[in-house]
Amino acid sequence: MDLPLWAKGAVRGLERADALDPVAGRLAAASRRVVRDGPVADLLHGTWLGHPLHPVLTDLPIGFWTSAFVLDLFGGDEQAPAARELVGWGVVSAVPTALAGLVDWRDIDDPPSRRLGTAHAACNVVALACYTASWAVRRRRRSTLGIALGFVGATAASIAGFLGGELVFGSDDDDEDDVDVDDWGAYQA
Repeated sequence: MDLPLWAKGAVRGLERADALDPVAGRLAAASRRVVRDGPVADLLHGTWLGHPLHPVLTDLPIGFWTSAFVLDLFGGDEQAPAARELVGWGVVSAVPTALAGLVDWRDIDDPPSRRLGTAHAACNVVALACYTASWAVRRRRRSTLGIALGFVGATAASIAGFLGGELVFGSDDDDEDDVDVDDWGAYQA
C-alpha cells in the first residue's frame, strides 16, 4: 500500500533526521543497563515464543485505552469509573510492552530504521505520560481533564502505532526519491 505523500514525507524525514542519532545512542545504552542481555531480555524479546513479544503485548494497552476512549465518548458519567480503571490497566500493561519494544529496538542496526524506532518510542512515551496523568486526575474525580489527557494520549499512541507499523512493514513503494522532505507545503492528503 502506498502512503500518501504527506505521510511518506514525514516518514522519510524521520528516517533522515540524523539529529535523532545521539538520542538513539543514549537510549540504547540506557536500555542495556535497564534490561541486560540474558534471560529477561530473551523473555521480553519473545525468544521463548519464536516471535517478537512486543507486537503481541501492544494489544493490551491499545485495547484498554481504546475501550476507555469509547466509554468517554458514549458512556456518560455512570461509566466514568470503568473508563478510569481501563486507563489504569492500559498504563500498567504499557510498561512490559515498552520494555519488550525497547529490547527489540536496540538490535536495529540500520540508521534510518533506528531513527524511525526512536520517534516511535518518543510518541509512545508521550502517550504513556498523557495516560498516566489522565489516570491520576481521574482518580481525583477530575474526569473532564482526564478525558482530555486521554484524547491527547490516544493521538500520540495512534501516531506511534503508525510509525511502528511503518518500521515493521515499511512501504510497498520502493521509490523513496520522489518525496522532497524539505518542502512540507507541497504535501496534501
